[in-house]
Amino acid sequence: LRDMTRRHGALFFVNDDVELARSVNADGVHLGILDGDWSDVAQIANSSVANLVGVSCYNDLDRAWKAKAAGASYVAFGSVYPSKTKPHAARASLEIIREARTDLNLPIVAIGGIEPENASAVVGAGADALAVINGLFGSQDIEATARAYMSAFRPRLEETESTT
Repeated sequence: LRDMTRRHGALFFVNDDVELARSVNADGVHLGILDGDWSDVAQIANSSVANLVGVSCYNDLDRAWKAKAAGASYVAFGSVYPSKTKPHAARASLEIIREARTDLNLPIVAIGGIEPENASAVVGAGADALAVINGLFGSQDIEATARAYMSAFRPRLEETESTT
């Protein structure tokens, strides 16, 4: 996977495991509440584990502020909607994403139950990226579904282009 992502110019993240991220020379590592001490994210990022460190914040803005203070590259909120992958996950409202967008000044990833039909609302609330599993891989036409997700970002791209 590491070699493939390099060939295609994509970032490679390892979920939950700092040591695995280090061993495969990942670009990033994503850490949840049970994934060890992320309180010094900058130390993780500077220790050749990965340049980018993301922290799951679930539905907790205070955790996001702590992650930012610790040097997180981005924060993730979710489950935004009911999730088939993690049905008991904490729910993060679109309002939390809006508040994080207004206050944090960090990239925001939204996860959980995001389908092409609700992706625009999540991006409109302020998400910079969508983490999807079932919505994409449960589709009969993965390419068309990926394009549908990408279209959720079109208004933001058009806005950016008009201001440059």
